[in-house]
Amino acid sequence: QFEVAESGGGLVQPGGSLRLSCQASGFISDYYAISWFRQAPGKEREGVSCVEIRGDVTNWSGEDRFTVSRDSAKNTVYPEMNSLKPEDTAVYYCAVQSFYCTGQTYEQDYWGQGTQVTVSS
Repeated sequence: QFEVAESGGGLVQPGGSLRLSCQASGFISDYYAISWFRQAPGKEREGVSCVEIRGDVTNWSGEDRFTVSRDSAKNTVYPEMNSLKPEDTAVYYCAVQSFYCTGQTYEQDYWGQGTQVTVSS
């Protein structure tokens, strides 16, 4: 059974950092991509970053303060957010799709349950 497990959300002060994790298990394809999306209250879900299993990284956020790394042996991706701002407050979702990073929510095959990130003093 395929599972996507997220962790690492929480409350952080403005200017702080947070490291999330997403572990995918049970996926039968040898070629897939793990993406991070976020959804703030009243807004649409938007893509933040994506890592393809071969290592290519896409940063849709346009923010240098958002980075992502991976541990292929564990099928785990680690987004890291630095210099956090109140507007980064959102539910962050991990998603998995076959082949390439597309950034489209409807093209994701599996979703995690989401983890809340709140940036507030």
